[in-house]
Amino acid sequence: MNTTPIILHPVTKDHLEAGLEIHCNPETHRFNPFGPPTPKRFEQALHDWISHWENYGFGYWAVSLIQAPKQIIGFGGVMDTMVGTQVGLNLYFRLSPTAWGIGVGTAIAEAGLDQAFVQQHRDAVLGLVRPKNLPSRKTLEKVGMLAFDTCKDVPDQEPSLIYRITALEYANRKK
Repeated sequence: MNTTPIILHPVTKDHLEAGLEIHCNPETHRFNPFGPPTPKRFEQALHDWISHWENYGFGYWAVSLIQAPKQIIGFGGVMDTMVGTQVGLNLYFRLSPTAWGIGVGTAIAEAGLDQAFVQQHRDAVLGLVRPKNLPSRKTLEKVGMLAFDTCKDVPDQEPSLIYRITALEYANRKK
């Protein structure tokens, strides 16, 4: 059970500056063969995240620690999107390097799974991860997700892994 005390804020346009700082940082994309997005591309992603909140009432969060509620240290949660060739709820997290290794990713993942299965009553959650991204893979596995498929999403590179957890697996894990 993760005990990292975090605050989950629905994303808004006010999170643009923190989002650019985190998402456009090459260090936070060290396993991404495409590197970080351009500021314009991240701005579009943030717009899409806000639209998901407006249309569905949930989505990715801006994340802070309880002891510093105004300092955004990451983004994550679940949102409907394409994962490989499948449409489904994607579990996502991207953190400032200052938030690595202290349980924030696990806390976001746990909250995202709760959102998906307890509040939204979904059948499954997916997560797309590069094979060499061992920290993210470890986080997905810690919350009960298992690699179940691959996706050839990067030309001339090893396929990405698609992790999944079903509602039944989640319920059994919580017993």
